Amino acid sequence: MTYDIAILGASGYTGAELVRLIATHPQMRIAALSADRKAGLAVAEVFPHLRHLNLPKLVKIDEIDFTGLDLVFCALPHATSQSVISRLPADVKVVDLSADFRLRDPDAYAKWYGKPHAAPELQQEAVYGLTEFYRDRIRGARLVAGTGCNAATGQFVLRPLISAGVIDLDEIVIDLKAGASGAGRSLKEHLLFSELFENVRGYSLGGTHRHLGEFDQEFSDLAGRPVEVQFTPHLIPATRGILVTAYVRGDAETIHRTLAEAYAAEVFVEVLPFGAVPAMKDVRGSNFVHLGVVGDRKPGRATVIAVLDNLTKGSSGQAVQNANLMLGCDETAGLMGAPLYP
Repeated sequence: MTYDIAILGASGYTGAELVRLIATHPQMRIAALSADRKAGLAVAEVFPHLRHLNLPKLVKIDEIDFTGLDLVFCALPHATSQSVISRLPADVKVVDLSADFRLRDPDAYAKWYGKPHAAPELQQEAVYGLTEFYRDRIRGARLVAGTGCNAATGQFVLRPLISAGVIDLDEIVIDLKAGASGAGRSLKEHLLFSELFENVRGYSLGGTHRHLGEFDQEFSDLAGRPVEVQFTPHLIPATRGILVTAYVRGDAETIHRTLAEAYAAEVFVEVLPFGAVPAMKDVRGSNFVHLGVVGDRKPGRATVIAVLDNLTKGSSGQAVQNANLMLGCDETAGLMGAPLYP
């Protein structure tokens, strides 16, 4: 069976990544693509690397006939999806890649995003889209909220460890390095080549990064009490990729064994042998996550490293993985491509 889908916001990085992945999907057909400023253009004019594909032209959202569509991917800017999804037919499934529905508590959303939620009824309906941990709920969902790419990477490290009670919940430090594509395609001074190249900088320090809202929500729910991690993200001179280095208190070999057991059946999550260290390029362009655990010179401390591609497993690949479950497709469909190397 073939499912007709639309991608809203197809002129951004995550939209283009969705097109790339769905182009080889055995059961999804791209029926409509929207853009705002790029409306009226062929996709090849916006993304020449997709020139070989037979794709519909980019149009305004209001020009799309959603009748008969099976699923819509919303790759729109934050605070935009709320009103757009509210207007979609109730029988159309939706995977939202923005931050609009990640936080279940309306007060938490207002705290982290500075305004009240415009569609609180949808906020309560949305299922958090970290596939490996919400798989059963995602299958029956109408609306799935994709995670933040930074939040996803940190959660792959810490969720099994918090659930198993093998680390000190009050001594968690997450140091994160992220490529520039995570900031989107809009022109920003700090992303100019001359600003970014040969440079590394921290940003959103001191507990101000919005993905902390997801960490607080998910880790506290798991632990049954408040868990607030220390988190420092850095922008690095790379296009794709996230590397998390998490410093935790606990027995390193127990931590490694806990992660290996938790992900033993997961196709897209690889736990490396104890002491092996993953690198961003090992997963570039793929839907895979690699995890490594290293013991510290001082007993009772461990370093856990996770890598993923922010545009794929951190966003568009995760979205396709969720859509596969929602439509009854094989969860891995369209997602088993090997990482790009070198």
